[in-house]
Amino acid sequence: MRDVYLLGVGMTKFGKYPEIPIEHLGRNAVFEAIKDANINPVEIESAYCGHAFQGSTAGQRVLVELGLTGFPITNLENACASGSTAFREAFYAVASGRNDISLAIGIENLSNKFKGALGPDETDLEAKMGLTMPALYAMRAKRYMYEFGLKKEHLASISVKNHKNALENDRAMFGAKITINEVLKSKMIADPLHKYDCNPVSDGASAALLVSKKVAKQVGGRPIKVLASALTSGKYEPGFINMTFEDITNRCALSAYKTAGVGPEDIDFAEVHDCFTIAEILRVEGIGFCNPGEMISWIEEGKTEINGYKPINPSGGLIGKGHPLGATGVAQMFEIARQLRNEAGDRQINNPRIGLAHCRGGAVAGTEGAACAVHILMKE
Repeated sequence: MRDVYLLGVGMTKFGKYPEIPIEHLGRNAVFEAIKDANINPVEIESAYCGHAFQGSTAGQRVLVELGLTGFPITNLENACASGSTAFREAFYAVASGRNDISLAIGIENLSNKFKGALGPDETDLEAKMGLTMPALYAMRAKRYMYEFGLKKEHLASISVKNHKNALENDRAMFGAKITINEVLKSKMIADPLHKYDCNPVSDGASAALLVSKKVAKQVGGRPIKVLASALTSGKYEPGFINMTFEDITNRCALSAYKTAGVGPEDIDFAEVHDCFTIAEILRVEGIGFCNPGEMISWIEEGKTEINGYKPINPSGGLIGKGHPLGATGVAQMFEIARQLRNEAGDRQINNPRIGLAHCRGGAVAGTEGAACAVHILMKE
């Protein structure tokens, strides 16, 4: 396996754009990534496009807008982890020696397809009977409260942090100085989760160019080394289900740490899949930053703040930045690159060297989840 470098990133501002075709959103993100990498676009040898609801040949529809045709373009659907899966495939295209330059794209326009929360799949009987994502994560929060003493104020603190981080992110959908009290007074979605505990329906696109060491040396720029790309799926869960610890996240993180030759103590910051405030707690513990139940004290001590011990979601996360399903995983790479290059402005972490991105997607009845991806990147 060859060394792989993230050379260029691009991202639209996340928001609600029902009138903008996904081809145009994707085109803008890819064009920015090409400019950022400073490469000739005709040198791109393959592309992988992650999305969930954008129809047939979405990647081809995006790239023809830029005149990029005639090379392998693969479309991937893996729920919320679709973009992360596209990034992984582009990574392995370069790592295996098949290509020297590969493009990962994440796209999604949800606001012209869904008026409210995303509905369950027709075959998911549990969700049809009420076990939708908000209900599932509300149950997880309730169980965590019972086992560890979590309070609604702890959950609200995560929303306050992520909205504050998003306020300094020019690509984020939201950004506000909200208070714990404002979170607790927002509309109840599924007790104990309020509106501000949940990520919004969003539209947007992101892109990343991955290259070999040879290309990185030729082009120069600000390459970021990709140390590991891990992807796993949920195991079948007969009997009792532990709702306060994510085995799928833990297994994926351990695989990434083994490949990268680092441990959680070596990671300076992380972007994690905070679809709900309780999810940030479960994922930080799942990737091994702290033990189950310890996130309560971490929140109280400010350890996950921008200037804390382990900054979490400096971009604003899904709650502040937005969550256009397929675009989220690649957008995490945009934030990792900005931070490692010291280009994050007022939300810049103090001299980070290694960043981690965690993205989990989907639910399959009878299993612990559909997909989970963990990537580790390093500034050399």
